[in-house]
Amino acid sequence: MKVALLAGGLGTRLSEETEVKPKPMVEIGGRPILWHIMKHYAHYGFNEFCVALGYKGEMIKRYFIDYHTLNGSMKIDLATGIVDPIEKQVEDWRIHLIDTGLHSMTGGRIKRLQPALGNETFMVTYGDGVANIDLHALLAFHKAQGKLATVTAVRPPARFGGLVFEGDLVAKFTEKPQIGEGWINGGFMVLEPGIFDYIDDDQSSLEAAALERLAADGQLAAYRHDSFWQCMDTLRDVHLLENLWQGGSPPWRVWE
Repeated sequence: MKVALLAGGLGTRLSEETEVKPKPMVEIGGRPILWHIMKHYAHYGFNEFCVALGYKGEMIKRYFIDYHTLNGSMKIDLATGIVDPIEKQVEDWRIHLIDTGLHSMTGGRIKRLQPALGNETFMVTYGDGVANIDLHALLAFHKAQGKLATVTAVRPPARFGGLVFEGDLVAKFTEKPQIGEGWINGGFMVLEPGIFDYIDDDQSSLEAAALERLAADGQLAAYRHDSFWQCMDTLRDVHLLENLWQGGSPPWRVWE
């Protein structure tokens, strides 16, 4: 099963980083967040990726072109220019890097991936969010529902701590409370090829044009994930994820 990765947006809310690189190439622990997402999928056996490129997509291409050469040890004969690999450390991934336009919307990007995705069930997620989702459980849920699409519903933590009152007095503080019911689309979707009938052109939004119409047609299921999930929208989010990584046990690192 192939995995589509949306990696073409401008990332304007993270302009401190995205002025010089696309958001999926912002690093956590010395690796692009895109790599972290791909490691997650590969851990569950999904190792063929279709990456929808847009803004500064050449940087993502260059990263993967150089990946095999620059990972692991090597011996170089400067006189002949021959490079011999020693103890190569590379992933067993197949990656389709597909230009989907600079200004295409999310649905339009998925539509442009259709020839590479083929006529079979596929997974989709955004190139800026990590989680510890059990992808096998997600896929089983999708198959059991028998719908055209399944989104992973998450409840992100509040940005700030909360207050618990006793009358007019503050009884205590609560750290990072969940925002009530507050379920949102956290990505990590499973889609059937029938989804393409809901996407018109480059200016179609996957969320507004396709998913909302699917919901109206009773064709959108929600897999509730109440464990770790974190998007990377702001510099604060980058620092949060980096601190979790440096702590030694980042929740999304399900691989060894």
